[in-house]
Amino acid sequence: MSLRSKVAVVTGSTSGIGLCIARALAAEGADVVINGFGNLQDIETERDKIVAEFGVRCAYSPADMTRPEEISAMIAAAASDFGSVDILVNNAGIQFVAPVDEFPVDKWNQILAINLSAAFHAMRAAIPGMKARGWGRIISTASAHSKVASPFKSAYVAAKHGLDGLTKTVALEVATHGVTANCISPGYVWTPLVENQIPETMKARGLTRDQVINDVLLAAQPTKQFVKPEEVAALAVFLCSDAAAQITGANLSIDGGWTAE
Repeated sequence: MSLRSKVAVVTGSTSGIGLCIARALAAEGADVVINGFGNLQDIETERDKIVAEFGVRCAYSPADMTRPEEISAMIAAAASDFGSVDILVNNAGIQFVAPVDEFPVDKWNQILAINLSAAFHAMRAAIPGMKARGWGRIISTASAHSKVASPFKSAYVAAKHGLDGLTKTVALEVATHGVTANCISPGYVWTPLVENQIPETMKARGLTRDQVINDVLLAAQPTKQFVKPEEVAALAVFLCSDAAAQITGANLSIDGGWTAE
């Protein structure tokens, strides 16, 4: 499979799952726009590595996923600089853990903005070009929490359930235009997002670090293993292939059997 001549925008891709997806798409020949926060020198290093290793163009956008105008501008700049946006990966996400009656309102608003509304704004900006070209792939990183709930994660679970519904709706709207829209729903992947929520969960549940890892995180996954970012990236690449042209409106689990129970 080759994605040569395709352009991919991957949000939340300066580390973790998003960076893995960006690198996997670049390995298939796609030009990529990475996005996210972090140390600018580290981001530039990752950008340089993508260019050097895969011989593609790679740009960095610092667009803030809580600001609709910056999201639209990122899509417009990618289309202007690289010629199109053929693949959109909505991967940006944050997490916060607290009982619903103690959940900070600002954290609720931030999580809904980044994990759900940002995907809407990016899709809204990218779809006209995809429809005009008769080809497009929209992939959103959802979560096992788009299918099931866990306590103390009201905003995250609400956002991910919403992302599933948004994706299905968009899939139906673009079905005759050569554009697909799908969710990938990982279980627990060992990324900074998961690692950083461990102290919050320790506090919320009164557990040790090892107890959180073994009795809370991996307890949900029958395989008792974390999902690898590379496994999520491989599924994203497949969804961009011609073989996946009839996969649309799907929410594909990659969760070690979590949602089978």
